[in-house]
Amino acid sequence: MSADQLPSDAWPDVAGRLERDGRGRFHRLPVRVYFEDTDAGGIVYHASYVRFCERGRTDLLRLIGVEARELITGEASNEPAAFVVRRMTLDFLRPARMDDLLMVETRVKELGGASVSLIQEVLKDGRKVFEAEVLVVLVSISGKPLRLSDTIRSAFEG
Repeated sequence: MSADQLPSDAWPDVAGRLERDGRGRFHRLPVRVYFEDTDAGGIVYHASYVRFCERGRTDLLRLIGVEARELITGEASNEPAAFVVRRMTLDFLRPARMDDLLMVETRVKELGGASVSLIQEVLKDGRKVFEAEVLVVLVSISGKPLRLSDTIRSAFEG
């Protein structure tokens, strides 16, 4: 049976999924490590973790109803805008290797006036291999910070 013949509920969650635990709602995104993600020693290259986390943040936005594309075109607000990374703190804890299946977990830590602070963890077999604290700011196309709308704020608080 090909992928296009599978029932819709059998198809994998390409954008990951939103889940809840004792600490609240969070996003989980599975990521397989490919050759292109590794260095000459077969270990995940440090910049690959930043890409994995970017995918996690983008899919979190998608699943909470804040489409990055709609922000950029202005469909989601009064003017075109985007979330941009202001600061990242990275902690490399353990190595991951080619063919490992990793899980990127993204949680909202704090909402500011125009910013969102996130904690992102990358896990392998349930053990944390990488952690990032990321501050993103909503800015207009001209680069001016924009306050989070009530709609965006409530989507993150969900």
